[in-house]
Amino acid sequence: MEWIADPTIWAGLATLVVLEIVLGIDNLIFIAILAEKLPKKQRDKARIVGLLLALLMRLALLASISWLATLTKPLFTAAGHAFSGRDLIMLVGGIFLLFKATMELNERLEGKDEEQHGQRKGARFWPVVAQIVVLDAVFSLDSVITAVGMVDHLAVMMIAVCVAIGLMLLASKPLTRFVNAHPTIVILCLSFLLMIGFSLVAEGFGYHIPKGYLYAAIGFSVMIEALNQLAQFNRRRFLSKVRPLRERTAEAVLRMLSGKHEEAEIDSHSANLLADSTSVKGEIFNRQERHMIERVLGMAQRTVSSIMTSRHDVEYLALNDPQEKLAQLLEKNQHTRIVVTEDNSSDEPLGVIHTIDVLKQQLQQPQLDLRALVRQPLIFPEQLTLLSALEQFRQAKTHFAFVVDEFGSIEGVVTLTDVMETIAGNLPEADEEFDARHDIQQTADGCWFANGHMPLEDLVLYVPLPLEEKREYHTLAGLLMEHCQRIPQEGELLQIGDYLFEPLEISSHRIMKVKITPLIAPEDDDEV
Repeated sequence: MEWIADPTIWAGLATLVVLEIVLGIDNLIFIAILAEKLPKKQRDKARIVGLLLALLMRLALLASISWLATLTKPLFTAAGHAFSGRDLIMLVGGIFLLFKATMELNERLEGKDEEQHGQRKGARFWPVVAQIVVLDAVFSLDSVITAVGMVDHLAVMMIAVCVAIGLMLLASKPLTRFVNAHPTIVILCLSFLLMIGFSLVAEGFGYHIPKGYLYAAIGFSVMIEALNQLAQFNRRRFLSKVRPLRERTAEAVLRMLSGKHEEAEIDSHSANLLADSTSVKGEIFNRQERHMIERVLGMAQRTVSSIMTSRHDVEYLALNDPQEKLAQLLEKNQHTRIVVTEDNSSDEPLGVIHTIDVLKQQLQQPQLDLRALVRQPLIFPEQLTLLSALEQFRQAKTHFAFVVDEFGSIEGVVTLTDVMETIAGNLPEADEEFDARHDIQQTADGCWFANGHMPLEDLVLYVPLPLEEKREYHTLAGLLMEHCQRIPQEGELLQIGDYLFEPLEISSHRIMKVKITPLIAPEDDDEV
């Protein structure tokens, strides 16, 4: 054991460890790609089994150095070239590597749907391990022959192989996670395997390609890809600081829905989706579909105060009102709930009564007791988002709520139907008057006539106005009053953006009807 004190032995060991790791990188990449086919709970096991098999195979080959020497002896001659056992192993391994890398590239570049993707993830464990073993044999042979050529002591060779495999075991999981998280890295690695497979086939036919050429090409490609990843990281970090993630995501989705390419701050994958439109006008979704998805994406930002029915537009029933008024209200009102107050001197709601409860009580007893029928609805703060309101409606199993301000005063009412109309549009009932929130018509000359109570979020679906993200008004009337800092007069012309607004009807300081005239001819947006 006197060689342990020889510094040249330690230098050779360090050099051999580095070379073993470099020679094992391609093996590690192939194991990472194959292991990704398996279910998540089996991937770590496959990587460990694959690398341990590589270790055992290399130690076995090192223990049979005399047999390795026979692999370089010619077995037969064909086409003027003498083939040895090593050449045959390299040839078969190279062809297998070319085949597998080509199939993997085809699978990723052609694209698979979700069902096929799920089937691919369900690959069986042992067939994948068998493929790893076949490639281990080829890569182990190359590694062992390199070790034999560098040092003379068998113990040094085995120590170097064990250290290299140990380091590869530690690095295999992070490398696998990184490779699978970046599709471009997978394509690059498969391209490396194609190049390595070609070099093995060439070496099997006696055409030696210096490893330095291969590693130089791989290193250059890795450097370029590293710069690409750095550029993408810096761009994402810059965008995350300048604009919120929700805003950037919504803009990218909406631009994809409209099929328009200009001013699109999206990644290459989304750009490819945009370019994949096959319709005549380049639109992926028609107008109605786009409007519905736009409404869904905006639910997390809209508040219940933007869709509520103002307390001034709600018809009340006082508990001391005569029964004749209740009958008239039931005959006139198409809703299933009636807001009740204590008496006519106050408009502060006590709660609601269900018309079905009134009917049941009328059938059971001749004298009505409305106070016993009063129910307390949900109470929503005016800044509650529609998504949260929808969830509270679902959990409470009720469809009606009061909207209150920060002082607890009731500002209006909102129902589940109001929330659903933000997605599907107006859902009128039989004999119901048209809802002011959806009261907008377009004339032949391109002008619009809209109700002043129409929410701005619904108005911009027809009239694309620039809206401030933080604003204290929600309706068309609020926009006009905010613009001129007063209540406009009938017939007064107000220019906001590329549109001219003219109030046509004002009642008791409330803007009821507005004419909207575009100053620029709008683009055609017919349904596909």
